[in-house]
Amino acid sequence: MVDIATRVWNHKWKIDPIVRSLIDTDFYKLLMCQSVFRKKRDTNVTFSLINRSKHVPLAKLIDEGELREQLDHIRSLSLSRGEGTWLRGNTFYGKRQMFRSDFMEWFENLRLPPYHLERVGDQYELTFEGKWPEVMLWEIPALAVLMELRGRAVLHDMGRFELQVLYARAMTKLWQKVEDLRQVPELRIADFGTRRRHSFLWQDWCVQAMLEGLGNSFVGTSNCLIAKNRDLEAIGTNAHELPMVYAALAEDDAALARAPYDVLADWQEEHDGNLRIILPDTYGTEGFLKRAPDWLAGWTGIRIDSGDPATAAEVAINWWKSRGEDPRKKLIIFSDGLDEKKILELYRQFDGRARVSFGWGTLLTNDFRGLTPDDRLAPFSLVCKAVSAEGQPTVKLSDNPNKAMGPAEEIARYKRVFGVGDQEAMEVVV
Repeated sequence: MVDIATRVWNHKWKIDPIVRSLIDTDFYKLLMCQSVFRKKRDTNVTFSLINRSKHVPLAKLIDEGELREQLDHIRSLSLSRGEGTWLRGNTFYGKRQMFRSDFMEWFENLRLPPYHLERVGDQYELTFEGKWPEVMLWEIPALAVLMELRGRAVLHDMGRFELQVLYARAMTKLWQKVEDLRQVPELRIADFGTRRRHSFLWQDWCVQAMLEGLGNSFVGTSNCLIAKNRDLEAIGTNAHELPMVYAALAEDDAALARAPYDVLADWQEEHDGNLRIILPDTYGTEGFLKRAPDWLAGWTGIRIDSGDPATAAEVAINWWKSRGEDPRKKLIIFSDGLDEKKILELYRQFDGRARVSFGWGTLLTNDFRGLTPDDRLAPFSLVCKAVSAEGQPTVKLSDNPNKAMGPAEEIARYKRVFGVGDQEAMEVVV
């Protein structure tokens, strides 16, 4: 096991590039990338960094030269032979050859496209423009780089013993969470913490701790590289990016209203079983389910990623019942801002009413709250989103208005088209 504190103390960053591989990313990005490659490979899209936590001055903390060095390193990466073989030949979600040969040939020859970086006040403006399948693969590594560089900046002046104690406390904190989760032997939980992790080495340590501490309750990791290296299941389905871009490409209000369902119709052509998971909250969960075609009720389950999770789960259960489906056979995946207490609370509330699973993210792989003076290592809310497609702005409404994004006039239009009324604002922690 790597001595993380000593590695940090030595500051030998050349042997620890933040992103080590093009598959040091979330599994759902590769699944979505294949869908986009098949359906909309020539669509031009722009992604942009969005720091929701303005109190964290990234441009003051992170040296621009270091940031460029890490981003340039990512552009030098390509799939190794072993990584290509793993993707081509491994079984994912019970299916062999999940990734088609034409997609793999393209991916094996890919280098990520250029980036645009500019300092604006105390923040960085970081954007990526180009063909959708290429540009979308910047999202996860860009976030991982900024999160880890921020961590390195905070840790830079700590002494050797101070670092040892810091990581010992962080390990103890995580292990206590693992012990708390052991109360539920039937728990199913996966690591979803790549995008806002403290570091690659720390995420890998957290995965090992979960594996040893929870045994079969730990069902896998979203991180493809760690899944490959640790012989674990790669976990993930789809994300808000797909309906956001499809919606931006809609020619009129009628096409806009259809866009979220067009996405899932395309997804259904490629995937079955546990990959048929609905993510309903991009433009409001209640309205999405109310207008959903009957075939969607037959899908395996739903992922809840914003708003009050218990409320959204109740809405899903009632929807399945109204469509003649048995909720006890359906899968509910909770994935928003989870920590061990909320995981246990939701499990006890919905166990037996549905099949329940959890994607544990930032508060698994980056919970250093209370461990440094002024809490300078506390996690914060940083995202990298598709902000336009073919020159048209994208919009996300979410079940939490504090997560909404897009021009005000377009947000108003989308609320009208999707029938979204008043929403309860909730604090966005991560």
